[in-house]
Amino acid sequence: MITIYDWFGYELPIKERYQLIKEAGFDGVLLWWSEDFNRNDYRNGPQIAREAGLFIENIHAPIKNQHSLWLDNLDGEAITDCYLQCVADCAEFEIPTMVVHLPKEDNPYNALGLDRIKRITEKAEQLGVNVALENLRNLTNLAYVLEQVDSLCIGFCYDCGHHYRYYPGVDLLSMYGSRVMALHLHDNNGSHAQHGLPFDGTIDWSTTMKKIAETDYSGATAIEAMNWDYEDLSAKEFLHKAFERAKRLEALRNGTQ
Repeated sequence: MITIYDWFGYELPIKERYQLIKEAGFDGVLLWWSEDFNRNDYRNGPQIAREAGLFIENIHAPIKNQHSLWLDNLDGEAITDCYLQCVADCAEFEIPTMVVHLPKEDNPYNALGLDRIKRITEKAEQLGVNVALENLRNLTNLAYVLEQVDSLCIGFCYDCGHHYRYYPGVDLLSMYGSRVMALHLHDNNGSHAQHGLPFDGTIDWSTTMKKIAETDYSGATAIEAMNWDYEDLSAKEFLHKAFERAKRLEALRNGTQ
């Protein structure tokens, strides 16, 4: 199975967006789940995606105020409530997994933050939803939570671009491969040094996909590329190029290339 992050750039009506994704060959999508970045119709996304013949692999929880999760104030309570609502939304819309950003390294974990994670975990367990914690510049916090919270509903979203940008010397997949629940695959090229199409940057994809294949993860090969450095391509051209790159990754993952 091959999936792609649904807001990959380009201003498009949502129905056209999903039709183009399907026509390019993708099996499913990863949904952005908030009104941020002018995505006011995000709650209609699941139905429209499914009408286009796409399955929904996961949602990405909002990232505004993500660092407030550890703070003893109203913002901290608000982001906790937001994540709890995302768990409930996954259950309501029959989406198996949500992806969450933990605070970055300069916002160290504490007992209050861990208690909030445990509240989220309890709700996830009650509703049968997976919560995948994504690696950014947050390895200390990520490692702490994964070590402290022993739940089948709490796992790891492996983002290869963030991995090689922030912690290239750390073998994240050997450390947390048994808990991988989602992938974000993109290369570290271009003006943002991330979210490029695979094979356009410096990531060793043969090694990366082999390591993914050695984990317990059996889900989709998921592309999280943006069009930031591909403005010369139409949305259709970008999606077709992304799908071809994804097929190459699948072949590496399956050992057929």
